[in-house]
Amino acid sequence: MPSLVMETEKGKLVAQQEGLVKKTRIMVVIDESDESFHGLQWTLDNLFGCITATAAPEQPEANDEAGSRLITLSLVHVQQAFHLHYVPAGPGGTAFYIPSSVEESVKKAQQQIAKALVSRASDMCKEKMNIEVETLVFEGDPKEKICRAAQEMHVDLLVIGSRNLGKFKRAFLGSVSDYCAQHANCPVLIVKSPKEASK
Repeated sequence: MPSLVMETEKGKLVAQQEGLVKKTRIMVVIDESDESFHGLQWTLDNLFGCITATAAPEQPEANDEAGSRLITLSLVHVQQAFHLHYVPAGPGGTAFYIPSSVEESVKKAQQQIAKALVSRASDMCKEKMNIEVETLVFEGDPKEKICRAAQEMHVDLLVIGSRNLGKFKRAFLGSVSDYCAQHANCPVLIVKSPKEASK
């Protein structure tokens, strides 16, 4: 089995495992915030910055299709489920439900937003070689969906951009990054925003 050499800024690492080269899967969470895209850019610059898969000098055939992509980058977006609620007409008034047409309109808008987000994220990855990129969109609670996806997909590293919610919002709403750091079954990397990191 030919050896594969991963060249990085920190040196070279030859990876070989009894005929099978283990692929690494990194999941990056994407949402509407600038922080999430900063987390993706940080991942591309620091984890994938200079990674290339090339053949060892004595094994020129190593750079084949099966071994040329050692890393799978999963871009994940979770959209909140839209629930049909009734709206009271006023004190003592009769409650009525939101029309289904409104629900369909909201869901369509969510789908368009999700498509635009993952498309933007995918475009950021195009210049990186030897990386297999996949985009996934889920619906539901982001905390639970992210942790479940990381487990089911056997993710090696989960990357989340830290949103500067503030102490009150963090305590009231909860933090997706905090939850995932405690409940995900894989290592979690939380990338601070430039403003947060400079404090």
